[in-house]
Amino acid sequence: MPLPDTQAPALSVSLISGDRWTLSERTPETFSVIVFYRGKHCPLCRNYLVSVQDHIEAFAELGAEIVAVSMDSQERASAAAGEWGLDRLALGYGLDEATARAWGLYLSEARPGSDEPARFSEPGLMVVRADGRILFSATQSAPFTRPPMAELAGGLRFVLDNAYPARGTL
Repeated sequence: MPLPDTQAPALSVSLISGDRWTLSERTPETFSVIVFYRGKHCPLCRNYLVSVQDHIEAFAELGAEIVAVSMDSQERASAAAGEWGLDRLALGYGLDEATARAWGLYLSEARPGSDEPARFSEPGLMVVRADGRILFSATQSAPFTRPPMAELAGGLRFVLDNAYPARGTL
């Protein structure tokens, strides 16, 4: 798992919009917020990504951009966006296993009889500074209990207002 205040691993994914999102090419004023989600099969992901989309403006006011990424195929990611009403959130798909592991994400296999993909990543949320260093990292081995977006926005405001350093660097 990458430590805070170190260079973030590489990340480049296709977006359902047809564009490509590459972390090293991003130029946010302050942060890139990367939300790794399990995929279309996950109802908790739906609720969380709706909340993420609801907070896009709050993060934009902080100079931050948000992208949500999964190991889903383009078809599954596009279907999720349509079914979940995600029309303002940049949604990436096709995350490969090696990149998921580089980011420290937990991986799971499909449960027999479920509509889960054969292999998928569990949730994670990363905040990367504009210079490419990780500020904040949260990963989970199960789909529940994710960082509340309003609380994260407030925390990032505190970081900016107080030049607060990355924690957990040892």
